[in-house]
Amino acid sequence: MKLASLKNGRDGRLIVVSRDLSRFADASAVAPTLQAALDDWDSALPRLTEIADGLESGRLANQPFDPAKCASPLPRAYQWLDGSAYVNHVALVRQARGAEVPETFWTDPLMYQGISDVIIGPRDPILLADEAYGIDLEAEVVVVLGDVPMGATREQAVKAIKLIMLVNDVSLRNLIPAELAKTFGFLQSKPSSAFSPVAVTPDELGKAWDGAKVDLPLLSFINGQPLGKPVASVDMTFDFPTLIMHATKTRALSAGTILGAGTVSNRDANGGPGKTIADGGLGYSCLAEQRTVETILHGKPSTPFLKFGDRVRIEMNDKDGKSIFGAIDHEVVRYTPPK
Repeated sequence: MKLASLKNGRDGRLIVVSRDLSRFADASAVAPTLQAALDDWDSALPRLTEIADGLESGRLANQPFDPAKCASPLPRAYQWLDGSAYVNHVALVRQARGAEVPETFWTDPLMYQGISDVIIGPRDPILLADEAYGIDLEAEVVVVLGDVPMGATREQAVKAIKLIMLVNDVSLRNLIPAELAKTFGFLQSKPSSAFSPVAVTPDELGKAWDGAKVDLPLLSFINGQPLGKPVASVDMTFDFPTLIMHATKTRALSAGTILGAGTVSNRDANGGPGKTIADGGLGYSCLAEQRTVETILHGKPSTPFLKFGDRVRIEMNDKDGKSIFGAIDHEVVRYTPPK
């Protein structure tokens, strides 16, 4: 089943989207918003599934689906936690700023709490005031959780995963070093993120979902040119249940929590940091990795960060080449403060 939120007030209006992403049916009679459905998931799920079945069979009234009319599936969320499950990515971006990777990073996940009260729609612009911030994309896979108790077991963590989405976790690379040097975490360097047009139940992924990882390439493009196609299940040091268990060590998580696994990053076949697609590799899910590899090979980066007018696209296709989540597709635009 695929769920989305049409733009409507602060929290959107819940709809069910057809598997081919061409049509939708209203689901507000079941729950007005996705958050309301997650709050009462056991009751809402069978009713939403009924709508999905009716939509696929053509029995229900439907309308054309337009991702440009969508907010994020959760236009605002109670919580957005992002881990760094791909230690290859962590190692590369830390190397770029001259920082070592402690051995504990291979056994204890990194995780930060991001902005969740203002979330960008999948086709909305990335609004920022200055290119000098070092604007970067980060293509990731995320899960949406039901209620999870503190100290969750692995079994509880697996059962807590209700939906799966993609995200562009926008990062401002030139602000990160000074901010982390304060030893209090990200704030200004992590603006609002954008999530995929639809969130899908795990069964939509078929064999590509094993309850812990998504075994499909994550595709990233800048201005129509491919940046990366790493496989989300490969080199994932910490799977989703492990990240959930880490997050619940000292706290419970409420229904509607979004939890990410971090920038998808694969090593090269020879064990190196990875190659561009043009050089026969799987590329990168962020520009920081590509710039670090350029520095390793040539002494300095040659790829710029994003500029105003650049367009970012992030998508994941099934084994038949069909889009699963719809595409995050948005432009970097100069922000003008209101007067």
